[in-house]
Amino acid sequence: MLSLLLLLPLAAEGGAGARPYLVGGAALVILFSLMLALLAFGRGREHS
Repeated sequence: MLSLLLLLPLAAEGGAGARPYLVGGAALVILFSLMLALLAFGRGREHS
């Protein structure tokens, strides 16, 4: 039981892994797609 309690802090130091890269990549894809949609919408309107 004591060895299990000693291993718990070691398991918490594993780091976040690849999750920040996945979240950042998804946010980047969403922002780029919104930018492309905005550019496509602006291209179809006539200028005054």
